[in-house]
Amino acid sequence: MTDAASLKDKAGRAALEYVSDGMRLGIGTGSTAECFVRALGERVAGGLSIVGVATSERTARLCEELRIPTASLDEMPELDLAIDGADEVDPELRLIKGGGGALLREKIVAAAASRFIVIADATKRVDVLGAFPLPIEVNGFGLTATYLGIRRAAERLGLAGEVRLRQRGGEAFITDNGHLILDASFGRIPNAEALSEALHGVPGVVEHGLFLGLAGAAVIAGDDGVEILGQA
Repeated sequence: MTDAASLKDKAGRAALEYVSDGMRLGIGTGSTAECFVRALGERVAGGLSIVGVATSERTARLCEELRIPTASLDEMPELDLAIDGADEVDPELRLIKGGGGALLREKIVAAAASRFIVIADATKRVDVLGAFPLPIEVNGFGLTATYLGIRRAAERLGLAGEVRLRQRGGEAFITDNGHLILDASFGRIPNAEALSEALHGVPGVVEHGLFLGLAGAAVIAGDDGVEILGQA
């Protein structure tokens, strides 16, 4: 069985096929996206001309290290293509994202792109979303009230499970936007659209990690090679 790191690298390199000279490119965050960025850096060093918009400070630093030209989304608000990883991908190309903590910027960049392609290893494919805890980015003010609002919204949809404040190094994890993240372990999310709407109705919720109707294709690397879901 191929190890996960090799599959992520395979997916990242396969996605380069969809990058062409002169593109305005949204560049994702996370371990699989990082494989793509490193492969992209090789192509840029070889003469490929693109300008990227990074979805996190971490990705921006990596782009700078690899001499990949970047701009802010305000400087370049319309993108030709965005490429990013995912924590889960279902058969309808609905996603859970945000394990790396960059879900807000990732969603804004994906929505600004004419095409959004997901890259992942085969372990990220699921029949129903929810085994991976759903990241919910929230404002720090009124955290307990927001937490309770999320619990009530989930319960109305028949969802239960632990909702936990994300921590790192014993302290609350702070996003690049200065927010907190609550990770909701629902187990199964049979109606992602209903949950998305319900979460957006909770004051204090900034954004959530359900990416619905955004991905046009997924590049999935497995032991038997690379499979393309949707229309890349």
